[in-house]
Amino acid sequence: MNEREVAELRRRFKADKSNITHVCGCYVNESKEIISEFDQSLATLSEEESEKLLAILRRTLSGTLGRNLLDITFETKQVVEGAEHRLLMSLRSSALKDKEALQTFFQHAIQSLDLERNYLILLAYDSYDVPYRAKDGSRQEDASSDVFTYLLCSVCPVKQTKPALSYSAQENLFHDLRVDWVVAPPETGFLFPAFDERSTNLYNALFYTKNAAETHPDFVDAIFRREAPMAAAVQMETFQAVLGESLAEECSCQVVQRVHDHLYSMMEEHKASKDPEPLAISKDAVTQVLASCGVEEGHVERFEQQYDQSFGDDAWLNPRNLLDTRQIEIKTNDVIIRVDAARSDLVETRVIDGSRYILVRAEDEVLMDGVPIHIS
Repeated sequence: MNEREVAELRRRFKADKSNITHVCGCYVNESKEIISEFDQSLATLSEEESEKLLAILRRTLSGTLGRNLLDITFETKQVVEGAEHRLLMSLRSSALKDKEALQTFFQHAIQSLDLERNYLILLAYDSYDVPYRAKDGSRQEDASSDVFTYLLCSVCPVKQTKPALSYSAQENLFHDLRVDWVVAPPETGFLFPAFDERSTNLYNALFYTKNAAETHPDFVDAIFRREAPMAAAVQMETFQAVLGESLAEECSCQVVQRVHDHLYSMMEEHKASKDPEPLAISKDAVTQVLASCGVEEGHVERFEQQYDQSFGDDAWLNPRNLLDTRQIEIKTNDVIIRVDAARSDLVETRVIDGSRYILVRAEDEVLMDGVPIHIS
């Protein structure tokens, strides 16, 4: 799925646009016990309550593709005869009315989730008459090209509020604010099936994780019987390790700068183009940068080998997962230097009289502990 397709579905989670009639689920405690189950009709909620519930579900389609929203791809054999795919299809085809399928799903999810507090599992079913979109991009709301029926699952922690003192101006009195339990934004969840090219794709699901460093592998395995995608933070650490280990003594400041600048330029160009498709970079693109820096062929080949071993043969990666888009950090045992991500050109390294130095070009005012200093 691309950004436009995700945004199109996200806009549906409003009371006047959604065909969601009810939300079902269960409330689970820290001991993995179901405290209660529910099937809540949105018609019984006030408009404000309905909007808040839909807003929580909508958060499961938030974040960045490739970081918070990750593609899960089923094998053909799973789609044909896999029990995990059949279960999801049963939930979808029954519009969440198959009680046996719901119980099976809840147990699979509960046994695989490892949350430190009580939580809700929310399931919603929606049927979307996809408006026809002409070649010029215009939409015809009264001309449906397809009906997309899908499930949305949200796993939401339930947190206890802190005791506080409140003041009532009407009564002119202070009161204790009662401790209560509130539903927090989802930690994880998914959309099934995927909405690819604005139509149904039964071979894919879109997985959500609030924390880009945690992809909940046990939950992914229990629901999809697939390996969880590598977390964005792990991708960054792995890429840094592959670059450093494969280039060895040739991993200079200049080389790392060139790789960083290439990735950063790609992201800026992609942002300017407003291309809805997720940005991705190949192994070959990085090796071309390394070769242009004069890195020895043997080290380039070693980079290719370690890249394939770490990420998979010819894997494509999101550049946003490979570097900090806000800043560059240069670190020694005693000093940490942080530079704006767009200004890596301010930093260079030199050896002067046998000692190694990191030089930062100072073009503007320089402050030391808040005191402006003069460099002469």
